[in-house]
Amino acid sequence: MERRLLLVFALTFLVILAFQPLLKKYFPQSQAPAPQTQAQPQPQPQPAAQNPPASAAQTLSTNASKQATAEAETVIENDLYRITFTNRGGQVKSWILKKYDDDQGKPLELVNRAASDRYGYPLSLWTWDEAQRNKLNSALYVASGSGTLTAPAEITFEYADPDMDVRKTFRFDHTYVVRVETSIIVKGAYIAALPMWPAGFGDETSAASYAAATVTYQANSDVERLSTKKVSSGNTIKGPLNWGGLTDQYFAAVFLPDDAQNAVMVALHNAIDIPKDLQKPNPQDTLKVDVLGAAMGNLKGPSVGRLFVGPKVLSVLESVPVTGMGANVDADLRQLVDFGWLGVISRPLFIWLRWTYQTMVHNWGWAIAIQTLIINLALLPLRISQMKSALKMQKVAPQIKSIQEKYKKYSMRDPRKQEMNQEVAALYKQEGVNPVGGCLPLIIQMPFLFAYYRMLGVAIDLRHAPWLWIRDLSSPDPWHLLPIGIIITMFLTQRMTPQAGMDPSQQKMMNFMMPVMLGVISWNLAAGLCLYWSEGNLIAMAQQTVMNRTALGREMRELMEKRARKKDK
Repeated sequence: MERRLLLVFALTFLVILAFQPLLKKYFPQSQAPAPQTQAQPQPQPQPAAQNPPASAAQTLSTNASKQATAEAETVIENDLYRITFTNRGGQVKSWILKKYDDDQGKPLELVNRAASDRYGYPLSLWTWDEAQRNKLNSALYVASGSGTLTAPAEITFEYADPDMDVRKTFRFDHTYVVRVETSIIVKGAYIAALPMWPAGFGDETSAASYAAATVTYQANSDVERLSTKKVSSGNTIKGPLNWGGLTDQYFAAVFLPDDAQNAVMVALHNAIDIPKDLQKPNPQDTLKVDVLGAAMGNLKGPSVGRLFVGPKVLSVLESVPVTGMGANVDADLRQLVDFGWLGVISRPLFIWLRWTYQTMVHNWGWAIAIQTLIINLALLPLRISQMKSALKMQKVAPQIKSIQEKYKKYSMRDPRKQEMNQEVAALYKQEGVNPVGGCLPLIIQMPFLFAYYRMLGVAIDLRHAPWLWIRDLSSPDPWHLLPIGIIITMFLTQRMTPQAGMDPSQQKMMNFMMPVMLGVISWNLAAGLCLYWSEGNLIAMAQQTVMNRTALGREMRELMEKRARKKDK
């Protein structure tokens, strides 16, 4: 990546040198600071303006004054959203997603009102000059439409005074994507002013939901996810950028510039105080949380592109095309769903779960139940292999102990300790014992559990999805019945499973401590994950009951009972 950046810098420098005479002759420019990729502790100076083309100068004349006399609102609506614009700043006051509810069952408001009142509303404009930025976002624009407009629709906001001419155009269709065009001319020259989503989302109501927010962008084939700890307000990231913006656990506001090469993004990081108890808010009992935002556009003139604002539903993201791509870049926004380092497992698991929901049962809870059953049946051969390995370990346990007694007088640093390891290895080989054979099934099962945890954490499809007494499979079980079920089923499974080579007193402690520990871990996990976990334990109990009745299971039981009788004597 560093080599590519150096190559881009070198080529850019050569092109600038080669075309300098032509630029000076036909397009005189003032000095412009280049955006930096590192955090800027001080406000950056406004990038210098460029003389606009003749056609743009005719369209955006700075001689006439244009501003509204009063504040007014315009509503844009389709089947997916209801957006309320105000002509004060030509920005969005409300962005409601019709197909999603908040925690109170009302249509979800994506605008974070508390944060936006302090740090700006969606589709306001960012400039590096704070005074100019405040003026742009507080002026009364002239709107091309009023009342309620039904998509497909277009609305334009214009403002002009003797020094400044601003134009903002938004086009809407039947999708979550909005066409955005902004341009500003100050004293006859373009300046860079970036449309932004400055202050989080309306579904962020707790410290955990604020912490889940990231500034995410894709530069060629690399996707970067910047958490709150990695974002400094005003941090400027230069192109080429295929897309970039703000995301949280379930929703995203992402800009897709037409000119990826000249795109620039500014990451925003602020803070607000929220009530610790949302049910009983107390102004004296608050918690400070970080609020992220992002602005993105063209550094060299008008900013033209698209803006996706909506849910991180995989099928929806895959329908949004990405332009200006490099090699090995996805052709859509699917990377907004972060399946984590186990994405190779969690993504197929989710696709399979979605197929089960769509084709077999129209309930996400029962879809998880069916998938859990199939996964555990597929892992049954591993469980049988684990029992066989445990039986062999039981058989050689006395010989292993005899070898250990033989060498216990030597310290760990004594070279003769290596002879003990060699004797143990030879015994394993002679008896056909694989010492890690009993661990292999657990090693294989654990990635599925972790992948399920990650999948349920990012799958918006399970948000507010009900199952029996559970209202939301992505939230903890309100009655904690599933975590209690995990404790009970784990305890019974431990009691039923022969454990090779373990001292009976240690075995009793493990049989008690392990279920309690896992129950504590699962207490506040997503109900969907607890459903997967507890059902898996029930299936394991049933499988173990059957196995204990086989010749293999009876032989293991006899060996354990025989060993216990010898210890009691």
